[in-house]
Amino acid sequence: METILVREALRRPPGSPAVRVQGWVRTKRDSKAGFSFIEINDGSCLAGLQIVAEGGLENYASEVLGLGTGCSISAEGPIVASQGRGQAVELRAERIQVLGLADAEAYPLQKKRHSFEFLRRIAHLRARTNTFGAVCRVRNLLSRTVHDFFQERDFYYVHTPLITPMDCEGAGELFRVTTLDLEGLAARGHGGLDFAEDFFGRPTYLTVSGQLEAEALACALGRVYTFGPTFRAENSNTARHLSEFWMVEPEAAFYDLDQDMDLAEGFLKRLIGALLSQAQEDMAFFDQRIQPGIVDTLKQILESDFRRIPYDEAIRLLEASSRSFEYPTAWGHDLQTEHERYLTEEVFQGPVIVYNYPSRIKPFYMYVNDGGETVRAMDVLVPRTGELIGGSQREHRFEVLEERMEEKGVDPEAYGWYLDLRRFGSVPHAGFGLGFERLVQFVTGMTNIRDVIPFPRTPKSAEF
Repeated sequence: METILVREALRRPPGSPAVRVQGWVRTKRDSKAGFSFIEINDGSCLAGLQIVAEGGLENYASEVLGLGTGCSISAEGPIVASQGRGQAVELRAERIQVLGLADAEAYPLQKKRHSFEFLRRIAHLRARTNTFGAVCRVRNLLSRTVHDFFQERDFYYVHTPLITPMDCEGAGELFRVTTLDLEGLAARGHGGLDFAEDFFGRPTYLTVSGQLEAEALACALGRVYTFGPTFRAENSNTARHLSEFWMVEPEAAFYDLDQDMDLAEGFLKRLIGALLSQAQEDMAFFDQRIQPGIVDTLKQILESDFRRIPYDEAIRLLEASSRSFEYPTAWGHDLQTEHERYLTEEVFQGPVIVYNYPSRIKPFYMYVNDGGETVRAMDVLVPRTGELIGGSQREHRFEVLEERMEEKGVDPEAYGWYLDLRRFGSVPHAGFGLGFERLVQFVTGMTNIRDVIPFPRTPKSAEF
């Protein structure tokens, strides 16, 4: 007998041959006439499949009547037209096998609304809910589309290291990797650490970005992208920060800033287009239950030409506004979320790319414009969220890069191999980074970034 997903069963026409479906019981209702209605879901879609179990089943009294929310079953039978409201078809069970029972009183996911804060405490079960099942399916579709987009454009998928001796962003918020016996050293009152005795013979950390290594590979393969976990030891308990998150980072040789902006705009539109065309059920759920209007926002972005303005113009627009901002809007200050949302939601009413930022607020690796005051950096800003993508043309001139390292207090010896890329066949190149969880948060309308990754890692929280 064919085993199919609930999603496929719901698409089968009435009268189709008998099939087998498997999943977890969401609800069960017993009729006085001697049969039961059981709704199951297997995670393949938002909707559940109704199974009609008649009293003549051999295990009806002994097992089926005892089923409750959370139990897992396998049901076999034909797909028939439903006599009830809310579903077009149902499965008329000829056989039901109980695979796993659930303690009805202890099962934490009852038929009621649960707060997201409560669901974070049972992250091992929350994917069984409508919201988190939809989040996981959206993550899957977006992940697949990331690869499709870059593969179609001749970008190679590369794997950059998670353990690194360098701080790409220069923020110093790094998780240290070590095999040294720290407890033993502390107990002995050790005065210092000798990293020559450590596993790698030097201080190493979990990466905050794969960009620098991706640059090396782009300078051999032409176009590459990474898509993997990154880590930030920022002690921040906000709805926008995670300690472990995923990044998409393309890097392309022979690209300038304009091409980088073109790539970022096309990338974001491709991701949104895939959601609107292939995840309609889940997106309708987010639009109705989580963030009303999010589908219209995404459609508007998909149909827009992203407005591109230099940082200078962005500052002028902010200074000319009648709004009272919390953070400064003077030239030389970085744009904050409140500024970015004002530009996208009130000034341009659509996506904006701001470029040519002051050099003093950007990392050492960004290409310095003539005059030295600005660098070829860009941020893609969207309504409701603000910055979604950040990138730049990279500094490929050896002498200028050395000067920027000195200016930023970066030790050139620690980045000797990175400087080698400028010694041996240097070329203009550019890239950007997109925080995957921030993207998922934006397109679903979820208010807390902890709720768009299966098992969030945040300060003082790593339970699962």
